[in-house]
Amino acid sequence: MPQQDSLKTPPAILSDTAPPGDPVKNLVLNDPRKVFKDLFVSAPVTPGTVQLNPRAISFVQDYMDKHNKHLEQMKDWGKPYFDMMEGVLIAHGLPGELKYLAVIESNLRSYAVSWAGAVGPWQFMPGTAKRMGLKVGYSFDERTDYYKSTHAAARYLTELYSVYGDWLLVIAAYNGGVGNVNHAIKKSGSRNFWSLQNYLPTESRNHVKKFIATHYIMEGNGGITTSTKDEAKDIIFSSANGKNNLSEEELNNSKTMTIIGRYNSLIITKNIIMDIASFNRYNPGFDKQVGINGTFELRLPADKMEIFNAKKNQILDESMKWLLGPVTADNKAFKK
Repeated sequence: MPQQDSLKTPPAILSDTAPPGDPVKNLVLNDPRKVFKDLFVSAPVTPGTVQLNPRAISFVQDYMDKHNKHLEQMKDWGKPYFDMMEGVLIAHGLPGELKYLAVIESNLRSYAVSWAGAVGPWQFMPGTAKRMGLKVGYSFDERTDYYKSTHAAARYLTELYSVYGDWLLVIAAYNGGVGNVNHAIKKSGSRNFWSLQNYLPTESRNHVKKFIATHYIMEGNGGITTSTKDEAKDIIFSSANGKNNLSEEELNNSKTMTIIGRYNSLIITKNIIMDIASFNRYNPGFDKQVGINGTFELRLPADKMEIFNAKKNQILDESMKWLLGPVTADNKAFKK
């Protein structure tokens, strides 16, 4: 949040219950530092792996030691919220991994309140919340609504990205405000987060590193949102010809169809009863490509394609209403 929206992130509530998991998760729990041996920028680059900036390694290691159990458990209980948030962010043309910002902002709690008065999973102050289209009143506060506040956060993140074009700076500005980030840019003479970080307030500097650490814990890797603008260009270039990571069985049991029109991934998945993460595996870059080209080679499991074909006109109509209308969806699964 901007400076007036500043938040001191409440400490994570740690649990002594070890989360279930595969050997990789157990390795992380036993010795988190081992998973970083291949993530140094100086190490050989493994295709598909985004390496950790050396200046983040110490912080991420310590953060992983303290919060890994809690965040691994959040993967399970928070999945419905993460799926919804990812879908909304992608529908706005944003990286779905920005959903992890809600983790460090509020611990994914709808009624989280900061010392400064920021409220909700995305920790909006009243002024910014209203400017982003949320209703804030004494007896009614949409900042606590997971669905509507995620749309508002997407609008605000889009606004910040239009200013900086760099996700690390966007996250710093979300916490500390554009004034602090602009000051750091001016004082350092750089727009690279790792060069200007010491000119930021400690809280904002650490907010960015908490986001990076959370991303690594949740994804086992970095990505566009954990990279500087220049690093992100390399990631985009290397993944430009990437595949959708479907197994041979999934490919054989799926069907494709060329669609024309401003279909929306959230509306499609709601109608065909498919989770957004699976949809995005079958159709990477869907909303962005539809927004640019108005057409897409849709791929779905065969049974889901049958449902889509039966409902495609209804889905397109709903998608257009969603695109052109205000956020009024009453998503009961994510009500406060």
